[in-house]
Amino acid sequence: MEFKTVLFYAFSVVLVLAALRVITARNPVHAALFLVLAFFSAAGIWMLLKAEFLAIVLVLVYVGAVMVLFLFVVMMLDINLDKMREGFWGYFPLAATIGVIIVLEMAAVLLRSFWAPEAQVPAASNTIGTTKALGMLIYTEYVYAFEVAAVILLVAIVAAVALTLRRRKDSKYFSPAEAVKVKSTDRVRLVKMKSESTRNNGNTGDDAQASGAEKQS
Repeated sequence: MEFKTVLFYAFSVVLVLAALRVITARNPVHAALFLVLAFFSAAGIWMLLKAEFLAIVLVLVYVGAVMVLFLFVVMMLDINLDKMREGFWGYFPLAATIGVIIVLEMAAVLLRSFWAPEAQVPAASNTIGTTKALGMLIYTEYVYAFEVAAVILLVAIVAAVALTLRRRKDSKYFSPAEAVKVKSTDRVRLVKMKSESTRNNGNTGDDAQASGAEKQS
């Protein structure tokens, strides 16, 4: 067995185990970290397939941007995970059935490709996955799809920020616009009152007069 094949199976095993831990980990932060491990394993497989650009995009975009967004959303929205997991086992049979069907379909495709005789690979396929070839396709034939994807990501970022900055009853909230408009006269009120020493002296004098009246009586 070649060393490249060993690496492929090693990355595949790590990818499958990390994907399973993503859906079985009780801590959402741990699940997100396992998802990062799954992305790195998938990037390693892309590298073995000589698709360097896709591997770099997977690491920079998904691990560097999307996963950070996931962590911010999970930690700042204060999601009640116990309530979300209450109906997990109710949907598990349907989800397991769909998962088994997907695995069987992928196995059928892979086994058919393994059993088929080796076909002649055209020479143009050697440039598939390179940065130059993908850049030419993205900014010529698929430029509109690329712009639509950029708009969708922008909407997702704006929605995440809007959900994070929403008003919540369990946290204090203030309006920055109102804070900027405030004046000193609105916050500070000057009140004239006697000093504490004068009031204490006055009380002492009253007490002395009362005690003197008691002695005279």
